[in-house]
Amino acid sequence: MGLSNIIKYTALFAATTFAADAADAIRGFTPENSDNQYQLEAEIDKRINVQNMDDWMKFMTSRPHATGQPFDKEVADFIAAKYREWGYDTEVVAYDVLMPTPKVRVVELVEPVKWSASLKEASVAEDPTSNQEERLPVYHAFSPDGDVTAEVVFVNQGLREDYEDLERRGVSVEGKIILAKYGGSWRGIKPKMAEEKGAIGALIYSDPQDDGYSQGDIYPKGAWKHPTGAQRGSIMDLPTRPGDPLTPYVGATKDAERLDLDDVEIFVGIPTLPISYQDAQPILEALEGPVAPPRWRGGLPLTYHMGPGPAKLHLKLEFNWDVVPTYNIIAKMEGSDFPDQWVLRGNHHDAWVHGAADPISGLVVQMEEARILAEIAAETGWKPKRTIMFASWGSEEQGLMGSVEWVEDHADELRQKMVAYINTDGNGAGFLGAGGSHTLETFFDQIAHEVKDPIQGMSAADRVRSRNLMSSNPVTKSRAEKSSHYYLSALGSGSDYSGFFQHLGITSMNIGYGGEFGGGSYHTNYDSYHYYTKFRDPGLHYTKALGAVTGRVVTRLANADVLPFQFGNMSRTVSEYADEMVSAMEKTRADVERHNMLVREGHYKAAANIREAFQEPTLREEVPYINLSPMQNSVDRLKASAKAFDVAYKAMADGGYNLSKNDVNKLDMLMYQIEAKLTRPEGLPRRPWYRHHIYAPGYYTGYGVKTLPGVREGIEEYKWEETQEQMAKLAEVLNAYCDQLDQATALMQ
Repeated sequence: MGLSNIIKYTALFAATTFAADAADAIRGFTPENSDNQYQLEAEIDKRINVQNMDDWMKFMTSRPHATGQPFDKEVADFIAAKYREWGYDTEVVAYDVLMPTPKVRVVELVEPVKWSASLKEASVAEDPTSNQEERLPVYHAFSPDGDVTAEVVFVNQGLREDYEDLERRGVSVEGKIILAKYGGSWRGIKPKMAEEKGAIGALIYSDPQDDGYSQGDIYPKGAWKHPTGAQRGSIMDLPTRPGDPLTPYVGATKDAERLDLDDVEIFVGIPTLPISYQDAQPILEALEGPVAPPRWRGGLPLTYHMGPGPAKLHLKLEFNWDVVPTYNIIAKMEGSDFPDQWVLRGNHHDAWVHGAADPISGLVVQMEEARILAEIAAETGWKPKRTIMFASWGSEEQGLMGSVEWVEDHADELRQKMVAYINTDGNGAGFLGAGGSHTLETFFDQIAHEVKDPIQGMSAADRVRSRNLMSSNPVTKSRAEKSSHYYLSALGSGSDYSGFFQHLGITSMNIGYGGEFGGGSYHTNYDSYHYYTKFRDPGLHYTKALGAVTGRVVTRLANADVLPFQFGNMSRTVSEYADEMVSAMEKTRADVERHNMLVREGHYKAAANIREAFQEPTLREEVPYINLSPMQNSVDRLKASAKAFDVAYKAMADGGYNLSKNDVNKLDMLMYQIEAKLTRPEGLPRRPWYRHHIYAPGYYTGYGVKTLPGVREGIEEYKWEETQEQMAKLAEVLNAYCDQLDQATALMQ
């Protein structure tokens, strides 16, 4: 029975007024089916039960549940039991993945004084889960074993510009242990760069200037980092490839062939450990050498020196290198019209300790969405047109392992059937954030303008715009001044969309609220139920709001008469990226010319200040003229093809989507399989796992995105043959994309 008929004969939606207030049809829906969809969404909103989410969060954060711990399996079984109780076809898929845990951790000053770091997070009386002994200690997963003793060099955030500052002052990290602050880049980049500079060990801490008493009251009085809190995390080289380190490109099944540990290419080579700012302070106090420049200085009560020495550290680490099971829970509600078109909603369930914010705040939302849709289906007989799937991933924290292993294990089927992957992770009070493929930007813009901020009352999109009007970023501010349009951000890495989006080329989104809460709890002992409900989202208002957003995203994709993809915003975005490449080439050429002029005139210091790669006072090779026309011509074609598609789509919508079911299926497939045209099987230079040529994490930024990554990183690294080659490959993927887009346009016409 269709939803419209159900409404006629039941009182289920009798109190709903949302549809009557909706001025516009939903993209992809006829006016009649738009009304049905609005009524379904109002019913979803009405049924979101905060108490359910609160209860589930309290249970799943009651004990530590990192990969391989006993409660991790209990959490997975709990989730699976809920999906089965609600009537979903539910499968628990296990993979065997590498999960190192520490057995020896020593950080001690041996000169100029004797001192040992505690390396332990204190319990606090107000937080009942903060004293549990089964929690994993503070460490970095995939640090190698090591036993080193050396002088210390403070490197600020361990970025390229920080090493430039050191080099200008004659300070080398070769043969030294570096001490770096968190921030500025993903944690794994810090030991990666330190190793490249010759360091033999690394410690990373959060300075109270960034996350601690300099910002506000510390936990448990306030939200900022407790003095003993330290950020756990993986330092696997995610920008090279995520997933189980031992089974690249294939699922980590029991019988999969595994690499030897010595053959894994994504491990850093120096022992690395996170420490608290309480443990960092004695090390910094023992440092001498040049005084750190102003931008390096933090909030500790001391003068920040660079070193090296006289502080000398002994760092010793040993790990258990175990292969343990991780569990993915996959729940399915089959579609009525297009069962082989899948809309997948995902969120991981594993945590470093208790994980209330990361990831349980997103997971309880996903579970409540699943409960509501199952409840409506049971009461009314409603079914989505396309299959809806809910995935709860394991072992995300160690390197996106659960989702990547599942993607690699089911790659062929996913390429054929996956319409879109919708990801959430951590959540909290604040502003609606969303990133992903720009083919869904118009689709999501409509949702962002319809969902209200639970505290401010304005639409989520308007609240983001009000913040952007005050932005110091001129592009962000200009966009907000010109339009209320909600712009999707580009996706880098750091959560479970990577395998779908950047490896297989499946349209993906990542969605969550945030930005209004202090730091403090991330990957620490204090990411607890108590912390989340007191500081991050009291009352779970934004936890509920996330359900209103993702409930619309999932059901609109599943119920649309024709999938609501749009390509004008995609072509605009790619065109902007291409313009950036033209500007980058011009700036690089000008930088080299000015550098060489200053070197010829003997102004070596001024020459070194131009750009980080130009530190040595020698002449640089002149920048060749790269042929930009393949990229520019393909971008022009993309704009024309996108415009033709959008015109044809509007005409089809105005005509009531009057296509046969078979033609709708063909058109849908052309749209949702088009993202894969932006990938190439050989992947990007130096990292073939990443195949997407529009979006990828940066090789030296980690989570941070690099758009048009092959071309952009070729320019940034002064690899001119590679830049030209990647320019041609970019044109090839864009032209293949246009070929398929033109097919879709012809089908509508």
